[in-house]
Amino acid sequence: MSRRVRRRDGALATRIAPALERIADGAFAQRAFTCRLWDGSELPATVGATGPPLRLHVRSPRALAHVLQEPNQLGLSRAWVSGDLDLDGDLAQLLAACSGYAEVRIGARDRARIALLARSLDALPRHAPAPPPAEARLERGPSSPRWAHDAIRRHHEPPASFQRLLLGPSLVDSCAYYASERDTLEEAQERKLDLICRKLVLAPGERFLDVGCGWGTLLLHAARRFGVQAVGITLSESQAQEVRRRVRDAGLEYEVEVRVADYRDVGDGPFDKIASTGMCEQIARDQLPTYARTLRSLLCPGGLVLNDGVTRLRPGERAETSFLSRYVVPDGELHAISSVLAAFEQAGLEIRDVEALREHGPLTLRAWTRNLARHRAAAIAAAGAERERVWRLYLAAAKLAFERGEIGVFQTVATRVGAPHALPLTRFAPRRAPAPRRRGPAVQDSTRRR
Repeated sequence: MSRRVRRRDGALATRIAPALERIADGAFAQRAFTCRLWDGSELPATVGATGPPLRLHVRSPRALAHVLQEPNQLGLSRAWVSGDLDLDGDLAQLLAACSGYAEVRIGARDRARIALLARSLDALPRHAPAPPPAEARLERGPSSPRWAHDAIRRHHEPPASFQRLLLGPSLVDSCAYYASERDTLEEAQERKLDLICRKLVLAPGERFLDVGCGWGTLLLHAARRFGVQAVGITLSESQAQEVRRRVRDAGLEYEVEVRVADYRDVGDGPFDKIASTGMCEQIARDQLPTYARTLRSLLCPGGLVLNDGVTRLRPGERAETSFLSRYVVPDGELHAISSVLAAFEQAGLEIRDVEALREHGPLTLRAWTRNLARHRAAAIAAAGAERERVWRLYLAAAKLAFERGEIGVFQTVATRVGAPHALPLTRFAPRRAPAPRRRGPAVQDSTRRR
């Protein structure tokens, strides 16, 4: 008997350990974490780990059944979200320790061995376990406002109470902008809002459109600090209700309007300035040209648009079996920044500025992870255990992808040609003093210059 296995009569670990040595040349026998099985026996770590000890809990044979049904990222995601897999330790550290398994190739003989092992462990039920309710089950079809509405409703299903626990008081759900690692999340998010408004050179009285306005913080900041007449659109009714409440509480009913609408259905342009933050990654690849053309059509000649979004930095295709596709952004896709820039240029927008913000991603995700850990019980009460586990895994996986240079964040500023733009000669506009409050409808005359 191997001394690496804590033995007891009939212990699962003593049956699994020899099988792992024979599968894929022993690749899965190399572990930087302890694996505790549902009978209480353990497979100890076999290689040195970087960081604190990790203990992975396989709480039920359903975890193996999920992976055998979908032997990929989706099967592991289902086991995690359902709670059949759990962890003592840092989730991002575990993902890093397991990343090498993605390169392991399993042949026909290995698959047969795995099937025999699973059958002996009662992990091959007659009926495959159902996916967790949190998994998106959208039937893929032509991308449309209706399809987008269903996908966004899934992504923004957690209530505002959950998002406030996760995101903090600012309720900004995109990457913050840090001056140093000592900044608080709120300081960095305030800096991010100000950066967007200064890059757009917002001025009092201008019509400002926020595409995918989230929880409305940019709308409030732009109206209060820069005096614009702001319109925000979202496909989430719960978001819109929360934003309207925040607008009323701020006394900005005449300056800010919120609509439940798809970006393709906005019919009262043009706008002087447009921001789209965290929206581009929710656009499918075949809709990227439509997205760019629509933004151009909603913009005045000489107007400015800022696109802020997560992009992929390595070649790759959208996988329908990925955790991101099934649990986070069902209708979305991470684009290369070159694809975004090409779509904007082909739509008739002139690229004026591109800034990479990848290093700010892990700092933001680290702060959100601390928030979620600090308020886990309240988050589960607000949105349910599955949704909390989805976000815990998403934060850890995204942080690791940022740190490895697999994904990034880019801010792109472009203008619609045909009239002079308001950009200064230097890269950033000077900080504006708070504009005087104006009273008037948020939606102004739509017959302005086109």
